[in-house]
Amino acid sequence: MDTILYWIKRLLPKSLLEIVRPHYHHGLAYLGDQLYRHPSRDITIIMVTGTKGKSTVTELITKILEADGKKVASLSTIQFKIGEEVRRNLYKMTTPGRFFVQKFLREAVDAGCTHAILEMTSEGAKQYRHKYIHYDALVFTNLTPEHIESHGSFEKYKTAKLSIAKQLEDSGKQPRYIVSNIDDEYGAEFLDFKVEVKLPYKLSDLKLHTLHRDGVGLVLNDGEDEVTIRIPLVGLFNVYNALAAITLTNALGVPLRTIEKALRELPPIRGRVEHFYSPKDATKKVTVVVDYAHTPDSLTKLYEAFKGLSLIGVLGNTGGGRDTWKRPEMAAIAAKFCDQVILTNEDPYDEDPRKIVEQMAKGIEDKNKLEIIMDRRLAIRTAINDCPDGGYVIVSGKGTDPYIMGPHNTRQKWSDAEVVKSELSLLSPPPDPDIIKA
Repeated sequence: MDTILYWIKRLLPKSLLEIVRPHYHHGLAYLGDQLYRHPSRDITIIMVTGTKGKSTVTELITKILEADGKKVASLSTIQFKIGEEVRRNLYKMTTPGRFFVQKFLREAVDAGCTHAILEMTSEGAKQYRHKYIHYDALVFTNLTPEHIESHGSFEKYKTAKLSIAKQLEDSGKQPRYIVSNIDDEYGAEFLDFKVEVKLPYKLSDLKLHTLHRDGVGLVLNDGEDEVTIRIPLVGLFNVYNALAAITLTNALGVPLRTIEKALRELPPIRGRVEHFYSPKDATKKVTVVVDYAHTPDSLTKLYEAFKGLSLIGVLGNTGGGRDTWKRPEMAAIAAKFCDQVILTNEDPYDEDPRKIVEQMAKGIEDKNKLEIIMDRRLAIRTAINDCPDGGYVIVSGKGTDPYIMGPHNTRQKWSDAEVVKSELSLLSPPPDPDIIKA
């Protein structure tokens, strides 16, 4: 199939290619559904979309349903999970194409899963990867500008997201649920579709919410009682992510007490405000946070979660060939919140990585804050070494991305988390030579 698409791209003029491409992707979606015998009809499908928070909400819903005794499959930017079997997502895309999703769902059904949670992006929708998936529920998190150059405009980007809700409307399943964040200015549009259960959520639904350095607290009404839920995730954005997951799973019949236990015991979500700490015997205490934030809004909200602390930001955050408009803006946001900003390489693809970083640097007025270190490992090492005792280093842009993408789609194996752990270990004092001799 990839070979066919390659020759289609080579032989057809661009104007004709734009006409053929949608039919090609639509045809593949249809064939995948037929080949794997319509698996989505035999399992409860929950789709999660929005600009930010998709992966976290997918993970939260998965953990809550598992705590309620369900066998769950989930597909996200982070990983592919079927019951206890977990594989890292190494595809550099949230929703792999061709027949991947239908095959994944067939494996989930055959493994006895009752629910599947799928993260769906606008790019996936643009290529019809949501077609012929009969789903039961959709969660909408938020909408801010992203992939504008790919889609052509923000309106087209929004239309791609809304097409995911339209697919739910066209699903033959009942009842169908839409959960939508109506604190977002576009949230109401996702409630315009004809489904049986519409569940708007907003911050004021909570009786109280509190933000802590190591987590968030939510207080909800459960009939005449109150339930306090403490979640080991930081930031107001994770209050919204939790509220989305709670709203849906409670509507599906999971008691709030079960939800509370599941979220209280939540393990770290890889690459999403993931914390790493210097060793206990380190010469200084440093906390490093690895996060996927790659839009101006998500980067702002990430830094706001650590407001008032000593911060060093390490970021590239603008891959080659896309969303060039945000480059200086991302750097300006980092300079606003951080005491020091280190700009580094991320995913240049076919662009000159130095030029990408130089375009970012134009957004920083105070050049005393700025350092450019193109080697990403050296940038992280420098940030850790420069960080004062008790300070934080925020490494953003890649999260769990497994590669740094270079020219002609070349790939350098990469893990921000592994590099951070390795560099933090160097803060331990060297062994005492007298002890070694003894």
